[in-house]
Amino acid sequence: MAAGGDQSHLKKYEIDMVHGALLPKILLFAIPLLLSSMLQLFFNAADIVVVGRFSANGSHCVAAVGSTGSIINLIVALFIGLSVGVNVLAARYFASGEKRNLSQTVHTSVCLSIVGGIAVGIFGFVMAGRLLTAMGSPPEVLGLATLYMQIYFLGAPVLFLYNLGSAILRAVGDTRRPMFYLIISGVINVILNLIFVIVLHMEVAGVATATVISEAVSAFLILRCLMRTDSAYKLTLSKIAIDRHKLALILQIGVPAGVQSMIFSFSNVLIQSSVNSFGAVAMAGNAAAANLEGFVYMAMNSIYQASVSFTGQNYGAGDIKRVNRCLFVNLATVTVIGLSMGNLFYLFGRQLLGLYTDDPGAIDYGLKRMAVICVMYCLCGIMDTICGSIRGLGHSVTPMIVSLIGACGFRIVWIYTYFRVHHDLTVLYLSYPISWALTGFAHFICFLVIRRKIVAALAQAGRQTAGAQSAGGAS
Repeated sequence: MAAGGDQSHLKKYEIDMVHGALLPKILLFAIPLLLSSMLQLFFNAADIVVVGRFSANGSHCVAAVGSTGSIINLIVALFIGLSVGVNVLAARYFASGEKRNLSQTVHTSVCLSIVGGIAVGIFGFVMAGRLLTAMGSPPEVLGLATLYMQIYFLGAPVLFLYNLGSAILRAVGDTRRPMFYLIISGVINVILNLIFVIVLHMEVAGVATATVISEAVSAFLILRCLMRTDSAYKLTLSKIAIDRHKLALILQIGVPAGVQSMIFSFSNVLIQSSVNSFGAVAMAGNAAAANLEGFVYMAMNSIYQASVSFTGQNYGAGDIKRVNRCLFVNLATVTVIGLSMGNLFYLFGRQLLGLYTDDPGAIDYGLKRMAVICVMYCLCGIMDTICGSIRGLGHSVTPMIVSLIGACGFRIVWIYTYFRVHHDLTVLYLSYPISWALTGFAHFICFLVIRRKIVAALAQAGRQTAGAQSAGGAS
């Protein structure tokens, strides 16, 4: 492990994460990622807005599109989690100057995304209707929701290519070019939404098709970027293959990260099933509020991504003190973002929800969700940021286990005990902030323990090196 390697080779889109003041560089990294996430959610929100405003069955279309989110996330979570493994590994090799290992990581990642995307696409297409039925989707939206999911999963390979390609760029500090690519694909998405829904009257099928096409454009742009660079992470089509050692390392970090995402998604599926029991209007309000919350979440998630990348590079450079500083700067930043954005969204919640639906009942249901989740959303950001630091250190199983107990376990118990007795949506939504607080505290304890072990291991390695040098000098 190199000790703070030379970063003079950096290109204009890359960031030196191992030297200099942290906050400006974290913001330089996070702001384009934040804007990218905002744009992505804005363009995704266009799906719901367009079908809600311009379809003959507006409320049912909104409910259909919105109700698929938790189950789609559950299916793709494992493979999206692999992008964390790619990010950590690429950041480590980039900071330590291991060009061959970095190149092998890139080509293994691209091959993995293609194979995994095809497998997930087939599974999601075949199982869409059965999974939605198991969730208790009402008959009036089941057909529309199934159609949306089936078309969406046809685009799984390009979705995975974009995510793993973006992870490689994030590892070297490049968050600006992915933002430009999202702007291009997002504009295409909105234009196609309007054409497919308003002109061609395709409704749910139209917004799903527009999503897949726009994702294909963003994947193409990412791949072109990787192929044109002259850095060590250059992609060469003839070299795309699986390196077993790199695959094992990616899976070692990425699979637990993906399983953790699946755990959260599974608990969200249970919550979505509980929301479904309140009817289509409640589903529509819940879907609109969840979409708005996504803007706050993605803003905080940019700090989580910064936590993974900055920790990974500084760990690769052997600077544990800087790893500690990274965590606390990121925690302060994500708290400010979560508190300000979450409460601002709730303050203007009625007006924002009105962009999605004009149904007063759906708006009231949406506000009920936002009153609990938006106001306390900073707890989720704190939890994720600490988790990102742990993953940046190369430990992924521990946060997975903590999340299994603190998030999924707690929410399942809550749904089948307290919520069953007090059958109210506010009671249901309270399971979110309570689980965030419990899980975040447990993550922080784990970070302290892991950091102490790493410091001890580095000290032991230093003593052994000094002893060997002393023995060599005596001889």
